[in-house]
Amino acid sequence: MLDVRRMQVLRAVVSTGSITAAAENLGYTPSAVSQQVAALEREAGLPLLDRVGRGVRPTTAGRVLTEHAARIADRLVEAEAALADLRAGRTGRLRVRYFATAGAALVPPAVAAFRAAHPDVALDLKLTEPDDPAVEVAAGRADVAVVVSHATDEPTRGVHLVHLLDDPYLAVLPRGHELARKRVLDLADLAGEPWVDAVVPPGPCRGIVLDACAGAGFAPTVVVEADDYPTAQGFVAAGLGVTIVPRLSLGVVHPGVVVRRLRRPEPTRTICAAAREDAVGSPAVDSLLKALRAAAASQGPTTQGTTTQGTTTP
Repeated sequence: MLDVRRMQVLRAVVSTGSITAAAENLGYTPSAVSQQVAALEREAGLPLLDRVGRGVRPTTAGRVLTEHAARIADRLVEAEAALADLRAGRTGRLRVRYFATAGAALVPPAVAAFRAAHPDVALDLKLTEPDDPAVEVAAGRADVAVVVSHATDEPTRGVHLVHLLDDPYLAVLPRGHELARKRVLDLADLAGEPWVDAVVPPGPCRGIVLDACAGAGFAPTVVVEADDYPTAQGFVAAGLGVTIVPRLSLGVVHPGVVVRRLRRPEPTRTICAAAREDAVGSPAVDSLLKALRAAAASQGPTTQGTTTQGTTTP
């Protein structure tokens, strides 16, 4: 049987790339670390490390054990947190995952309302972007997540979805751009423009943009890749291109840009709360879902717009 403590020593070695560095971090001698790894190799029946210059790198078996060691460490942290809740007299813990724009707009008011109703329930809140928070629920590592859902997605076994809101994408243009004269743009109006890609990693939000552009008969010409929506606004304000972003991401609008509604088509992302099916019906989970729905409702209607200081917002 594999020794869990030795697996954690191996993880330390792999993460640092050095037995000496791992020993220093762990408070062991290099000899002791080497002995632990050697014992784990005997248990595994396979070599776990290769020498590379003055350091080491994991073999295939070493990478497998390191990944499992990381998951074991996560479970131990969860177990310690659960025991801490019991010692403190708290009645439970909810693990909540979310992506960035939902974290800014939906999660804080929902958490505030939830804590007022359930002060004895601890919340483990974590941003998962660029990873999909739905994966955390499906894998049992989270109880509730705020996710982007597609109507064409296959239902995930063991996951219950609750619709929160439909979040339309809006065009972001440099102030003074000739298209800013229009209150509403056809998406095809942006076909000949240089684009700032607001979401570089592949994922549902980027897919929505690319699919909508394809539906309008073009592929965007990307000249700048930005990692997030605020950064993309900065590049647009500098006159380097245009972009489209979800309405929920526009809590702060850069003074150097104008925002316009889109049509033909109007790209829209559907935001849902994903909960473990076996947890739905529990007072804490149902209360959090209710709080998330209320937070989404407070965002207002998504189909009508008003113009203020050169920006159009739904």
